[in-house]
Amino acid sequence: MDFELNEQQALFRDSVRKFAERHLADGALQRAHTPGFPFEVARALAEAGLMGIALPEEDGGQGGTLMDAIIAIEQVALVDPRGADAVQQGNFGAIRTLAEYATPAQKERYLPPLLKGETVIGLGMSEANAGSAVTDLTTKAVPDGEGWRVSGGKVFTSHSAEADLFLVYVRFGPGVDGIGSVLIERGQEGFSFGQPSNYMNGEQWCALYFDSVRVEPENVLLGPGGFKKQIAGFNAERLGNAARARALGQFAFEAARAHALTRTQFGRPLCEFQGLQWKFADVLVGLEAAQLLLYRAATKADRGLPSAQDTALAKLMCNKAGFQAADEAVQAMGGTGYCDEHLVEYCFRKTRGWMIAGGSMEMMRNRIAEGIFERRFSQRPPRPAEARG
Repeated sequence: MDFELNEQQALFRDSVRKFAERHLADGALQRAHTPGFPFEVARALAEAGLMGIALPEEDGGQGGTLMDAIIAIEQVALVDPRGADAVQQGNFGAIRTLAEYATPAQKERYLPPLLKGETVIGLGMSEANAGSAVTDLTTKAVPDGEGWRVSGGKVFTSHSAEADLFLVYVRFGPGVDGIGSVLIERGQEGFSFGQPSNYMNGEQWCALYFDSVRVEPENVLLGPGGFKKQIAGFNAERLGNAARARALGQFAFEAARAHALTRTQFGRPLCEFQGLQWKFADVLVGLEAAQLLLYRAATKADRGLPSAQDTALAKLMCNKAGFQAADEAVQAMGGTGYCDEHLVEYCFRKTRGWMIAGGSMEMMRNRIAEGIFERRFSQRPPRPAEARG
């Protein structure tokens, strides 16, 4: 059992880090406080071959592994926390689901501009009454000739203010087996947006409204019964979430460490106070443990999709460790860490969001418990017949 990157992975890590320091370090603070998607970073990543890292070469990708994509998102995040979102968009999440299940025609139409960093894809998943309970979604697709008419709405869709393409979860019929997904483009008749809302991290999202939007057969990604496949693809999204959370925690940790070595109070460097020493020790333990779980999930998946259990373990630990590191960094740096003139406060706000997005901490714990006891635990109240029994 080897806990180190192999030679090829180490060389790739170093090359990505050099790229990030050369091209992304300048402007990192400004990007963190700019609501819009960092398209300039996405285009630079595309030119450097860092988009579609784990996608097959025949689909326009690099033919690498999920572990390669994890390494890339970590190294970019350690230099440009906001820029790492472009790595996420080009390697994880909706683009991975699209590449995994799309038809050749869909791939030919939609993947090239995404992999060039020219546009982004939004994932229409959550609804006002269907967040963690995503199978309660009510956005429906009704047959209309050979195609479908989609009606309903979505909330909290990342990059919804900029995306030109949306992968939308819809209900073709009743129950979990009735759930699938379609591809809807900005500008289609009946597709509109609410006013932009601001997340705590400064990014924006818009509510999506579908009023009998026409979806042709060729724009159905996964028809009825596709929900489980979609969630399997979503596990890659969660590892991208986990990797950024841990990396931003590491960024904050390193900044706070440098501050503690140079800042003096009461005639002594901050690092000489035991109260702070213990905080740094606890944070490092969490970050190191989180990275091991993250790497395990990625390497076991290789070129495939990570398992639900490995993903839940990694996301839970990375979210906890990343936020703890950012939280303690703000505390250790005092007013300096709390100011928006330093990226540490951005890391604090950003890592807090990942404890909700992509599957909340509570849902990850539920999933882990199911793996422990090898049974499904429904969060819904028992049906009347079950209650009587």
